[in-house]
Amino acid sequence: MTRPQDVLGVPQPMWMDDDVVMLSDMANRWLQAEIEPDYERFEKQEMVDRSAWEAAGAAGLLCASMPEEFGGSGGTYAHEAAITEALGHVGVDGFGIALHNAIVAPYILHFGSEEQKRNWLPRMATGELIGAIAMTEPGAGSDLQGVKTTAKKDGNHYVLNGSKTFITNGQHANLIIVVAKTDPSLGAKGTSLMIVETDEVEGFRRGRNLDKVGLKANDTSELFFDDVRIPTANLLGSEEGQGFIQLMTELPQERLLIGNQAIAMIERALAETIAYVKERKAFGKAVMDFQNTQFKLAELKSEAHMARVFVNHCVDLHLKGELDAATASMVKYLTTDLQCKVVDECVQLHGGYGYMNEYPIARMFRDARVQRIYGGTNEIMKLLIARSL
Repeated sequence: MTRPQDVLGVPQPMWMDDDVVMLSDMANRWLQAEIEPDYERFEKQEMVDRSAWEAAGAAGLLCASMPEEFGGSGGTYAHEAAITEALGHVGVDGFGIALHNAIVAPYILHFGSEEQKRNWLPRMATGELIGAIAMTEPGAGSDLQGVKTTAKKDGNHYVLNGSKTFITNGQHANLIIVVAKTDPSLGAKGTSLMIVETDEVEGFRRGRNLDKVGLKANDTSELFFDDVRIPTANLLGSEEGQGFIQLMTELPQERLLIGNQAIAMIERALAETIAYVKERKAFGKAVMDFQNTQFKLAELKSEAHMARVFVNHCVDLHLKGELDAATASMVKYLTTDLQCKVVDECVQLHGGYGYMNEYPIARMFRDARVQRIYGGTNEIMKLLIARSL
C-alpha cells in the first residue's frame, strides 16, 4: 500500500527540511512499533497507558518545539506538525501528545515566568507531567466569555471553584491550565489562566472518563475544583486579566494543529481505500475498475491535494509569524469539513466492510466527526472569517 504521506503526490513543502523529515520518519516508525500494537487495547480501556507517555518522552516525541534549556528538543512548530501528522498516518489519533506538545506547553513557554518554565517544561518533556487545558464548561463551550469558574485571591493563594468538561487527557493530566475568572465583573477582561499541579492540591476531583463516539483511546473527562488552593505564583502572566488575550494569541496554532490532524487522516483514508478497491472484486472485476469508483476517488484526491497545499502554506505562514486568526479559522474549517466528507465517501467505497470495526476506515469514521467541533466549532470559524471581510 502507498504510504499515506505519499498518496497525494504533493511536493515536499519548505517547512519539511532535512531535520523535520528525519523526525517524521522516526515518529512514524516509533509509533508503528511502540503504540500501534497496543492501540486496540488502548481503545477498549479508553486510555493510553501512562507508560506510553513516558516512552514517548524518552524517544524525544514530547515538547519537540520547546527550547533545549527547558528540556525540549529546540525545534519549531514544523517538528510538532510532523509528529501530529505521524499520529494520523499511523492511525493512533487518540494518543493525546499533540495537545500536550503544541497547545499546553506553548502557553507556559510564551507566558510563563522563568521559574514556571524551569519547573514545568522539563517534566512535560519526560512525560512525568501530562498536560491539559481546561476551557470548556457545561454552560460555556466556544463562548469563552461565558466561563463561570472563579479564582479568588486569598493572601498568597488563589482559591479555584468551578467545573470543566470534555477535557482532553483529563484522566491522566497532572498539569492543567485552567481558564478562570479573577474578576467576574469585567467579562473577558477579568479572565486569567491558572496552572494546577493536581498532585500538589486538595479539592481537585476528576469525573468519569467520558463515553465518546470516537477517539476512544483518548481519555476525556469532567474536572471539578472545590476550594482548590494554588499559589499566586501559578498565575500565568505578569498580572491578572490577561487570560483572554493569551487564549486568542494561541488559538491560531491550535486550529492549525487540527488542520494537520485532518489532512493526515484524509491521506490515510485515501491510501487505505485505494488499496482496498484495487483488491476487492465485484461482478468479476476489481472495484477500482468501475468508472464510479475512479471518478469518486479522482474528486477526493483533487480536493485533498488542494487542502494539503493550503495546510502547508499555513504552516509556512505560522513559522514566519504571519498566520492570522481568519486564515487559521479557514484551515481548521475547510480541512475538517473535507476530512468528514472524504472518510464518509471512503466508507461507502468499502461497502459493508466499511462499517466493520476490523477495517481502519470504520474507526476513522468515528474519530473524524469531533474535529468540526473542538478547537472552536466550524460555525464559529465562519464568524471569525466573516469579520475579515
